[in-house]
Amino acid sequence: MDYNSPKRYIINKIKVNGVKYYDTDILTASSGLQKGDTVYLPGNYISEAINRLWSQRYFSDVKIVAEPVGDSVNLEIYLKERPRVYRWLFDGPRKGEITELTENLKLKRGTELSDYVITKNSDLIRRFFYDKGFRNAEVSTKIVNDTMMQNAVNVTFVVDKGKKVKIGDVAFEGNTVFSDKRLRSALKKTHKKSWKFWKGSKLKDKEYAEDKENLIDFYNARGYRNATIVSDSIYNINDKRIGVKIKVDEGNKYFFRNVSWVGNSKYQTEELQRMLGIEKGQAYDKKTLQKRLGIGKEANPDDMSVTSLYQNDGYLFFQIDPAETIIGNDSIDLELKIFEGKQATINEVNISGNMRVNDEVIRRELYTRPGELYNRSLLMSTIRQLSQMQHFNPEALQPGINPVSNELVDISWPLEEQASDKFEVSGGWGAGMFVGSIGIQLNNLSLKNFFKKGAWRPYPQGQSQQLQIRAQSNGSYYKSFSISFTEPWLGGRKPNSLTVSTHYSDETDAYYMWQSGNKHFRTMGLAVGIGRRLSWPDQYFTLYNEVSFESYNLKDWDYFIISNGSSNIFALRTVFGRNSVDQPIYPRRGSDFSIALTLTPPYSLFDGKDYGDKNLPENARYRWIEYHKWQLKGQWYYPLSRNSNLVLMAKAEMGYIGAYNKNKPSPFEGFDVGGDGMSGYNVYGVDIIGMRGYENGSLTPSSMTGDYARAYNKYTVEVRYPFILKPSSTIYGLVFAEGGNAFKDWKSFNPFLIKRALGAGVRMYLPIVGMIGVDWGYGFDCPAGSTSKSGGQFHFMIGMQF
Repeated sequence: MDYNSPKRYIINKIKVNGVKYYDTDILTASSGLQKGDTVYLPGNYISEAINRLWSQRYFSDVKIVAEPVGDSVNLEIYLKERPRVYRWLFDGPRKGEITELTENLKLKRGTELSDYVITKNSDLIRRFFYDKGFRNAEVSTKIVNDTMMQNAVNVTFVVDKGKKVKIGDVAFEGNTVFSDKRLRSALKKTHKKSWKFWKGSKLKDKEYAEDKENLIDFYNARGYRNATIVSDSIYNINDKRIGVKIKVDEGNKYFFRNVSWVGNSKYQTEELQRMLGIEKGQAYDKKTLQKRLGIGKEANPDDMSVTSLYQNDGYLFFQIDPAETIIGNDSIDLELKIFEGKQATINEVNISGNMRVNDEVIRRELYTRPGELYNRSLLMSTIRQLSQMQHFNPEALQPGINPVSNELVDISWPLEEQASDKFEVSGGWGAGMFVGSIGIQLNNLSLKNFFKKGAWRPYPQGQSQQLQIRAQSNGSYYKSFSISFTEPWLGGRKPNSLTVSTHYSDETDAYYMWQSGNKHFRTMGLAVGIGRRLSWPDQYFTLYNEVSFESYNLKDWDYFIISNGSSNIFALRTVFGRNSVDQPIYPRRGSDFSIALTLTPPYSLFDGKDYGDKNLPENARYRWIEYHKWQLKGQWYYPLSRNSNLVLMAKAEMGYIGAYNKNKPSPFEGFDVGGDGMSGYNVYGVDIIGMRGYENGSLTPSSMTGDYARAYNKYTVEVRYPFILKPSSTIYGLVFAEGGNAFKDWKSFNPFLIKRALGAGVRMYLPIVGMIGVDWGYGFDCPAGSTSKSGGQFHFMIGMQF
């Protein structure tokens, strides 16, 4: 061919040779060559086709041969496929590290081998160990042909981690106002090696970059508006330690002088100024300024700010721009430019992703409704309410805010459903015996679909009604059964819940399966309760009222204060509470407080019996039981990290059971304090209060004689951190400090006289079984009636605890 005089040809045939795993038609199309096309040879048409095939990185060799036949040309593409990787292997890392690397790198068997793949994954492995403190880690590869597969290789990443390198020193230069020690405390993650074992000493690039921002924020919050990091460096101290040196320019300290507002018409300047809370002469504080304005990285939708003030009244398009003017060497004039815009009305509210929960059940929980003004606080309340339903993944609850015009906005709720039903099979050891339990909890029942054809899949769903069934037994000696049903929206118009429950238990003297019981202690009960959501003082308050009847029947039961006869309890119970917790499974913020009061009629005041008479028969004394029972509970959640994953939980509770007549205390009520709360069975209506670090019931005075505590207190502080937060499972670890005690009567009650414990544990939430966990606690004090410390104790728990 004459390269100076290209000739025109028509492509007659295209043939692909040498491929096994790829479709030849697809390869021909990707090359850009097509039968019937006109090409000039010699020319760049063929070279461009070769480049296209090379760019796919599937081949180690690419050739195209052209055979002219008259005015046409036949093309043959010769390809050599890269070898396929049969196995990816690691040499050097530990087993756990290999598992983590395999998941992170997403290495798949059967993929083609290329220099790009090797280089990319080697860099990722090096970065993986770099973040773990092995800053000198080296990665090489060993590639061998597989003995069984043709054109297949096994690739081994050989990792030499070297020695772990930690931060030996963090020093500063140019600082005169704050000491090195004070500046080090401003760094959240970058710490030099310390005796404080909880402080990390590895240097991670991402965390180090965040800490440099934290350092500037530290200066800005203390008036040093122009503070900057001039330079920073990382140097080797030795083969195990590195040093970090940061040079700063602190600049002058500034103070606010004049604050002016421009563009506000909805709210008076005086009102906005009071909310801002900045006075003339106050030190410049950028963090507080952004927080109170509700802008920048300090903005928090849950906090009250100028932005939330406007957006809670429909001003979705509200904007505020703080303009700072430096006056002299130490003063700042602040001009706050406001664009209010128009109030936005909700146009449409769309729901998607729900397959098992009916639309109307979800819509009745929404505080964002068409035709109403946009309100950010109600938007946040809706997120919390949907989380509390437990039907949707709380980590994925992110509403879509879609403006239609400058006055209308659509709100969408894309939901990710998760399983919320629970099935429990468990066992507990109590009173010297093993008691097995089985329970089922259906959280999305629909009674109206019970007789609807095709609705049983596996049961009628959609209305968020709850059914709980539970049974316990150890054979012939003890058995119990309970069932409860809750309708969350009685009548479907208001969030007034109806709960109906019943229970039955039977304890006999048949200790072995082949025996038949001649004595028994039987309990039967029924309760009906109505719950209401209150709108005052705010939407988080609730009120629950319940009426219950319980009957105890005893036959020759010599182990109790009553041997024969029946005792009855008619009680009214009221629970007044406030719950602003953001979600039930892994709460990050909010609080849950409640006060519960249970009252029986004071029969001894009007039945005419002399209960001071010691000759009064016990079955007459206790035919109708009377008492008043008080319980206060409160817990509070606060995020400790910027991503809200590290959470502090503080909890306190106390209870007291009193008598109207000192000669007629209730024999069936009390508190049993200590252990994990999994003590097996409960016959006498005793509240079991868990207290880690101590054995079950070990803090209860005289529990061995059947006399339970009449008062108790308990305090808990936990720090929690999640390992997995997914709809399929939630796993988090915790460390705790706990204190509590039980008392015979109110006179001996002392809220400061507590038994102390420290420990750690882990929780795992699985939708099918609920929350399960294990704790280890160390009790520092002596249990009731003991002279030796409790020491270390393991505890197991099933179910959510308050």
